[in-house]
Amino acid sequence: MQKILVEKDSYYDSVFLMLINKEVKQFKGVKDAVVSMGTEVNVELLKGMGLFNSEIESSTPNDLIIAVEAEKEDVAESAIKAAKELLNKKKSQAQEGDEYRPVTLDKAVEMVPDANLVVVSVPGNYAAREVKKALNKNLHVMLFSDNVSLEEEIELKELAEEKGLLMMGPDCGTAIINGKPLCFANVISKGNIGIVAASGTGLQEVSCSIDKFGGGISQGIGTGGRDLKNSRVGGRMMRMGIAALKNDPETKVITVISKPPAEDVAEKVIADLKKTGKPCVIHFIGLTPGEESGNIQYARNLEEAAGVAVALSKGETYKPRMFTIPEDEIEKLVSQETKNMNSKQKYLRGLYTGGTLADEAMIIFEKEIGNIYSNNQTNPDLVLDDPHVSKGNTIVDLGDDVFTVGRPHPMIDPSTREERIVKETEDPEMAVMLLDVVLGYGSHEDPAGAILKSLADAKKKAEERGGYLSIIASVTGTNGDFQGMDAQKKKLESIGCIVMPSNYQASMLALKIIREVA
Repeated sequence: MQKILVEKDSYYDSVFLMLINKEVKQFKGVKDAVVSMGTEVNVELLKGMGLFNSEIESSTPNDLIIAVEAEKEDVAESAIKAAKELLNKKKSQAQEGDEYRPVTLDKAVEMVPDANLVVVSVPGNYAAREVKKALNKNLHVMLFSDNVSLEEEIELKELAEEKGLLMMGPDCGTAIINGKPLCFANVISKGNIGIVAASGTGLQEVSCSIDKFGGGISQGIGTGGRDLKNSRVGGRMMRMGIAALKNDPETKVITVISKPPAEDVAEKVIADLKKTGKPCVIHFIGLTPGEESGNIQYARNLEEAAGVAVALSKGETYKPRMFTIPEDEIEKLVSQETKNMNSKQKYLRGLYTGGTLADEAMIIFEKEIGNIYSNNQTNPDLVLDDPHVSKGNTIVDLGDDVFTVGRPHPMIDPSTREERIVKETEDPEMAVMLLDVVLGYGSHEDPAGAILKSLADAKKKAEERGGYLSIIASVTGTNGDFQGMDAQKKKLESIGCIVMPSNYQASMLALKIIREVA
């Protein structure tokens, strides 16, 4: 039984609605629920879920949608009523809080007149207006919002370039500026390595690996995913970031991370790096590394990008390696993990919260064993027909829009992944489950602990079928993060999960196991 309520001109913050949605989904008898604004993306995703009617179809981004599917009509009605009560209650509590929170940029600048950077997180159709205001006040911008048009991005970056300001984004979720982590970022040692990245979890993985290798970060600048991919954007923020690091006396080594860039943009970026006169490291995810040239070295994976950068910062030579664990120990792990598997078990299931980490794993497996199904695939033949249903060897980015309508990103709320773990457990052909656990500001307070029971149940289910499930994970984080890297690692290991030092090493170990049983 479905019940849908659309309230016109009732705007609420998306994060606020996600918290309400989580509570409504937990009501007894509720099968599914969405509490969200009527953005184009949300409307399309609701349509795909089957929670849809003519009111939703005609809704606008300013309209509130509460859609519930329940076992009985009275349960659905009660859930809608409860959602409204929760919205009113939380709104009232926010208004009664002691701390004054400015609701406009002008008021915020009045309160903090020395600020020179603003983080913008508003619905995409309002984002350009707010960013333009900030740039015209000579403020650097980190634009967290997505659903910003290409034309708006180009206009905003042109304005920022004219004013000599950074406009990181849109859809920029990670930065470390003057040692301060912004949005989804980690507590990293201060150092002399500067990073410019067109990838949030890519920046997190590289910066955390730098910390593990004994190095530190001077700056971590995000650009937004389209900055290098689109020739019209032209890598404007990447190039401004490189220029900023060139002129920064605290930065001795520059590291650039991006998904495959447009060819003309890549040429400009490489030319800019050559002109810096500083040692530079490039990792274009998924592309064959170029040849070392002058002050530029190329890395084959995210961890290697960190390793090369740290070596350069210390005046040392980096020695490439697949594993930091001795090879004989790796072979023992492969033998240990495969000996109790049954003949049906042969497939990988990668359940990721970080999109770039999912891409890195997918690329590794594709090069070595062929077809990998995913919602992140660029090959249309390998895009999952239904991203909620795995087949063959599958790697899923659970942070994709299709999984986050009306609910928080899985790095914030692990229940999305927990549900998928339970679902995958029913497949007797699954041999390896591959996971990332991302720590830091913005992430869940205990991401490993939140999925521990479902992982233990998955292992138990495999044993009951006469097999064995290998669970391989990596933890992106540091012991400076409030969740604690070592504490998270111990929790995973307590139920028989193998935790590797990086996503690359976790993927390579999973690959060895799949090769053994396939």
